[in-house]
Amino acid sequence: MDFLNTQEIKQLAPSIYTSTPSSGVSKFYTHIPTSKVIDDMQTLGWGVVKVTQVKARKNQGFQKHLVVFRNPDISIDGQDGDVVYPQILLTNSHDGKNSFTFTAGLFRLICSNGLVISTEKFKKVQIRHIGYTFEELQTQIHEMVSHLPLTVESMNKMKQIQLDQQAILDFANQAIQYRFPNQIKIDLPTFITPVRSEDKGTDLWKVYNVVQEKLMDGSFIYISNKGKTRKARKINNFQQDLEINKKLFELAYSYVS
Repeated sequence: MDFLNTQEIKQLAPSIYTSTPSSGVSKFYTHIPTSKVIDDMQTLGWGVVKVTQVKARKNQGFQKHLVVFRNPDISIDGQDGDVVYPQILLTNSHDGKNSFTFTAGLFRLICSNGLVISTEKFKKVQIRHIGYTFEELQTQIHEMVSHLPLTVESMNKMKQIQLDQQAILDFANQAIQYRFPNQIKIDLPTFITPVRSEDKGTDLWKVYNVVQEKLMDGSFIYISNKGKTRKARKINNFQQDLEINKKLFELAYSYVS
């Protein structure tokens, strides 16, 4: 498993290594650079596989950013060869507006999909900058890892649930509304067609992953509410990505809970 090194991280998201906070923060603000958390996560066995930051005209260098961690020693091996790696997603900024926020995720090796887990057991974890310690981070990460068996259970349940054609179309139609809340027209049968043979099937797990990949990567044709034909773009804004992914998991999880 390849991890990003310091130079690569700085090049992709330089705000992660900002050594001072923005000038607008309170005098009570404690600056803990995200790079410190990266070092601590590496001590816990979690390396960086992806980083990005929001585009900012103002507050450049202090904007919100995302760091995705993966542990090479922790994986979920499906009987069908579908290998999934748990991920931990960290968001932060250096403008005093955000705490360290950790969210659980899954990475499908078969298609490079990044899923975000969103259930009562996997609520996001926040750690304030003031009073930040390695011990608190360790406790929170261990707590998140301890819930991973629940993820395996959820995946297995999804694989056991078969959906008929109408249920698949209903699932896809609901999911599309998370990205396009304004009514659009789309060829749903084409939209739910898997990209790869490994995802062909009617169980909930495969349907969920097919829809998730299509929704995130775009490239499908739709007609807007103004009657114009458009081609959906790939979602590059990580905040939108996280929000839609959470809703998608909640939708899929509602079928098994």
